[in-house]
Amino acid sequence: MPVEVIQEAPAWRERLDACRRGARHADEGAPRAGTSSHVALVPTMGSLHAGHMSLIRRAAGERGPGGTVAVTIYVNPLQFGAGEDLAAYPRDLEADLERAAEAGADVVFAPSVEKLWSDGPDARMTTVSVDTLTESMEGERRPGHFDGVTTIVAKLLSLSGPCWAYFGEKDFQQLAVVRRMVSDLSLPADIIACPTVRDRDGLALSSRNAYLTAAERAVAPNLYYALLAGKRAVEDDGVDDPDRVEALMAESIGRHRELALDYARVGRPEDLSRPGRIIEEVRLFMAARLGRARLIDNVAANPPARNH
Repeated sequence: MPVEVIQEAPAWRERLDACRRGARHADEGAPRAGTSSHVALVPTMGSLHAGHMSLIRRAAGERGPGGTVAVTIYVNPLQFGAGEDLAAYPRDLEADLERAAEAGADVVFAPSVEKLWSDGPDARMTTVSVDTLTESMEGERRPGHFDGVTTIVAKLLSLSGPCWAYFGEKDFQQLAVVRRMVSDLSLPADIIACPTVRDRDGLALSSRNAYLTAAERAVAPNLYYALLAGKRAVEDDGVDDPDRVEALMAESIGRHRELALDYARVGRPEDLSRPGRIIEEVRLFMAARLGRARLIDNVAANPPARNH
């Protein structure tokens, strides 16, 4: 069954408001604690792959009786810096709509830039910004990127109203930033984290993987393997020095000259801060460039005392 497509912001708001009104007459049992909206929202920039579809499928499984799975498809110019790949970013709305419907979406919001910003995004007078969490890693390498992310996510959540909003852990720093923004601004959304979806060889799925040549695609999983080297050091060898773990990950990447390391970082999952010693669960983060693509990934690592 084809998915319903909406391109106007007022129509999107009214459509989801109507969903919530209708849901009140259905079974009131909600699948999660928190808001009882029965709207399950999956924000995307399109170019949908199996990772996005896993988010949509989970949303479909958790929406509850009478609930609605809503997907947004919008390539956000605000989060692209100078010289980045906005013009080349993959776009195929027809294919995205087919994939969204296949995964269980009921309605898709696919506005043009002009429909979402009547005077254009550069004419806006408001920017939503989160401090501290955005100062390292992606925020340091891509100035202004997270301001673009939080501004558009705040706008989409405002238009969508009370909902469960699903984000992948593959962009773990983004997830942490969005969570903090929602908490600080008391936005009516429950942010739900979903595990990273990987290809058979471990490469995290990403729309930008389309930039990889066949030869580069064969090299790309080594970013994940470098993360696993750090994970083994923490979990199997009991290494508790973040400097050493980061050096091990960098050394692993250094064996592959095609991969240009951007950063290797140990951080606390709750606030991304770097621990002095690894005595509880941490997140290992890496980014590297490979041809036209910039790959980012992360894994959790638990020191031996926390393993079961």
